[in-house]
Amino acid sequence: MSRIRRILCPVDFSESSRRALDRAAALAGPHGASLAVLYVSPHLPVMDVPPPRLSDERRAELTSELRQFTASVPAGVDVDTHIVEAEDVARAINQVASELGADLVVMGSHGRSGFKRLMLGSVTENTLPGGPCPVLVVPPPPEGAAPAPPGGQAPSAPFRRILCAIDFSPMSAAVLNQALVLAEQGGGELTLIHVIEVPPELRGPQVADLTDVDRLRAAEEARCLRALRELVPDRARVHCTVYTLVGEGPADQVILKAAAARQADLIVMGVRGHGVLDLVVFGSKTRHVVRAAPCPVLVVHERQEVAEVAPATAAASQRAPGDKT
Repeated sequence: MSRIRRILCPVDFSESSRRALDRAAALAGPHGASLAVLYVSPHLPVMDVPPPRLSDERRAELTSELRQFTASVPAGVDVDTHIVEAEDVARAINQVASELGADLVVMGSHGRSGFKRLMLGSVTENTLPGGPCPVLVVPPPPEGAAPAPPGGQAPSAPFRRILCAIDFSPMSAAVLNQALVLAEQGGGELTLIHVIEVPPELRGPQVADLTDVDRLRAAEEARCLRALRELVPDRARVHCTVYTLVGEGPADQVILKAAAARQADLIVMGVRGHGVLDLVVFGSKTRHVVRAAPCPVLVVHERQEVAEVAPATAAASQRAPGDKT
C-alpha cells in the first residue's frame, strides 16, 4: 500500500463543497499530503454549436474565487488550484485525478443548485464507479443547520467509529484494507458488517422442511460471522477495537440503520464495474447509502490501489482490545 500523498477536492463554491474542502484539509494536514482544489467549468454545446471558451477575464475571476475559497485551509497544507473546462464534469474530475496522481478524491454530495440532488445525480454519482482512486463523499449539513464559517469548524482527521460493509466479493479485501488503515490511524472502533439479502432458507433444496428455518438462519449468520473474523489481521486488533455484525434485509437499509445505531462517522463501501452492472450493483446499494448517509462515505473501486493514510499513533498502538461482536 502507498501513503496518501495527493488529495483532489472538486468544488463549486457551495456549502457542500465547503464541508468537503474542510474534510480534505483535515485529512491532508497531519500526513503531509498536498491538496489540489479543482473547479470544472461546464462547457456544453447548444444546438450543435460549440460553446464559447472561458474568457481570460472570467478565468481570472474564478481564480480569485478559488483563492478566497481556499483561504481557510491551514497554512501547513500545500494547496494548488486548477480550473478546467469540460462537457462531462465527472469525467473531467477523474481525468484530473489520474493526471495528478491523486490517492483520494474528496467531494460534496450536493452542489450549489437549488435542486437538492443535482450534483449527486449528475457529478458525484458518475465520478464514483470509474475513478482512479477512492472517493470520499461528504454529506451536506443537516436540514436547518446554519452554514459553518469558512475554516471555523474543520473536522478532526481521524475517524473514530467506522462501519465497513463486506459482501465477500473479490473486492472486499480492498474495501477492508482501506477501512483498516483509517481505523488504525484513529485508534477507535471498526465494525465489519455483512448483510444477508436472501434468507438462507431460500437458497437450496433444504427449504422443504420449514421447521428448519430458524436453524438455517442461525447457521448462516454464524458462518458469516466466522468469515468476517477471519478477514481481520492480527495487527488490527492491536490498534483498534474490531466488531463484527451480520444483518438481514435490504443492504442499504441495514447498513444505514447500523451506522445510525453505532453513531458511525464514516461508512466504507465498494463499487464495481463500468457497464450496465453499475446500475445494478451501484444503483441498488452504494448509491442509496451515499444519498442517505448523515456521515461521509468512502467508496472504493475494485481496481483501485488502496492507499495507506498513516501508521497508527503511539497511543493507539498500546491498545489491544481484541475482536468483538
